[in-house]
Amino acid sequence: MRAITMTEYGGPEVLKLSEVPDPVQKGSRIVLDVTRCGVNFADLHVVGNSYLKSVTLPYIPGNEVVGVAQDGRRMVALTQGGGYAEKIAVSKLTAWEIPDAVTDEQAVSIPLQGNSAFHLLYTVARLEKDEKILIPAAAGGVGSIAVQLAAQSGAKVIAMASTEEKRQLALELGAHATVDSSTHEDLAARVTEAAGGKVNVALEMTGGKVLQETIQTLAPRGRLVLYGFASGDLENIPVHTLLQNSITASGFWLPNLYTSRGTLELSTKQLFAYVANGHLRLISGGSFPLEQAADAHRLLASRRATGKISLVNGQ
Repeated sequence: MRAITMTEYGGPEVLKLSEVPDPVQKGSRIVLDVTRCGVNFADLHVVGNSYLKSVTLPYIPGNEVVGVAQDGRRMVALTQGGGYAEKIAVSKLTAWEIPDAVTDEQAVSIPLQGNSAFHLLYTVARLEKDEKILIPAAAGGVGSIAVQLAAQSGAKVIAMASTEEKRQLALELGAHATVDSSTHEDLAARVTEAAGGKVNVALEMTGGKVLQETIQTLAPRGRLVLYGFASGDLENIPVHTLLQNSITASGFWLPNLYTSRGTLELSTKQLFAYVANGHLRLISGGSFPLEQAADAHRLLASRRATGKISLVNGQ
């Protein structure tokens, strides 16, 4: 089968189309013919050797897929690599059937980005009605879903995005106010002004100066939820500030839920229901043929895309 492999670390140029052996279906694993694979910031970190968990080369990136099982069912699955391929063997624990009312293009946003947004808000932040929440990258894959879920929960959403077009999209998705994140100057002050005061919850996935500014937006007893470091800067959190304002800081990495039996199944089914009944709009960021994986990475890294970018097979 064809797959995108990497034999060294670097940029998009290390992603090469290769012929590799077909996966084997055995035990608790099932083989899917991959129709679509999600492209995520985690993939950029893997390629650049800055991911939270090291990988062994040669390696096939890709942590979420849509595919067809041997019995004909359309499935979505979370994986630990291997998604940039024509076939993949996935665990039955992290694979779910797609409802008829949900398309493949919609479904590819659900396993990783949809579940991340869901659990960031409800499992970690424990967001409540009428609270103020700061959501970064609000037009991106995770952000655009988080904005909708938070707004529909009755929270006041302050959305950060780097362009006027992206900020307008965030408003259309339910944000109460938006903030320009293309400059980090006085970011905390601008967020506080837009929110009409300090926020109760702040999501953060950039690191560096943005992390420090984000902490300053939190009200006493606020909750900071960290789920990435897109800038590559793993700056420390000032303990003094946390203590002084009784701020709770939590980290979140979705793979830690992979073995939590039933947790992801429930959230995935709930997200599918939201899509089917029109309560959740999934934004397509465009798709690329499998062999153009490097171009997909370049687009994601440019920060010009909105919504979900994916790779497709057989189209």
